[in-house]
Amino acid sequence: MQKLIKSKKGSLILVFFYYVISFSLAYLFTKNLNFDGWLLITIWHVIATLVIFLFSNIHKNSSIYDPFWHVAPIPIVFYIASTSNLSRLEIMLVVGAFLFWSLRLTYNWYLNWSNLDHEDFRYIDLKNNNKFLAFINDLFGIHLIPTLIVNASLYPIYVALTSNSLNDLLYVGFLLIVVAVCIQHISDSQMREFRKDVNNLGKTMKYGLWKYSRHPNYLGEVCFWFGIYIFALASESALIWLLASPLTMLALFVFISCPMMDNRSLEKRSDYKEYMDKTPQLFMWYVKD
Repeated sequence: MQKLIKSKKGSLILVFFYYVISFSLAYLFTKNLNFDGWLLITIWHVIATLVIFLFSNIHKNSSIYDPFWHVAPIPIVFYIASTSNLSRLEIMLVVGAFLFWSLRLTYNWYLNWSNLDHEDFRYIDLKNNNKFLAFINDLFGIHLIPTLIVNASLYPIYVALTSNSLNDLLYVGFLLIVVAVCIQHISDSQMREFRKDVNNLGKTMKYGLWKYSRHPNYLGEVCFWFGIYIFALASESALIWLLASPLTMLALFVFISCPMMDNRSLEKRSDYKEYMDKTPQLFMWYVKD
């Protein structure tokens, strides 16, 4: 087991195995429930999360949950699409845009992840408390709450795929998602190349897209969720309250993820404060001289 944990390949096999187990157990538990629609999907989503939480505790590493953000929605979207009455082109555009995002994020996670010995510093900070609070933060702050946020943010794609037809806003949503994923890919690639240079150790990345936003990868993520919302608008049956789905994701990054990353960078990089004062947090607009 230790050999598996220490190697990237072995760790990937274990994590893949854990996800297959979590998805399968969630399916077995929900398949005979007298529910349907989004409620059934939500129950499946939560149960799968709890199984991953169990494996996270076995390894004492909550980063096992990291790919859940973009992997768990795959069976959800395919399940919805399998019962859709939309045309083949409409389904292909919605599902294709979603898969472009999901597979790109999964690949990026694969590139950046080392093995089961590695745990995200944010998770370590959240669990740096007494045992009870560490357990609560781990269960809710790291696992369940992010799942529920993703679940709520996915609901517009359910509205889109369960409608009878989509208007031309479908193409607007598709284009926004493609641009969003490209922003994520470019910014992540630029950061990866920057970190490869040992001369950049302890320095702040402020080139390329990072010149205009401190978190361009997060900007791409937020834009993706607004693209999903536009898919729902294309159904002409989306209620205004559905806007809460992408706005919740926006709030998560603006008030939690971005500040945590900023505080971490302030501790590690002496030039980050100057960069922070000049560069917008998320959206790309005017940069101070």
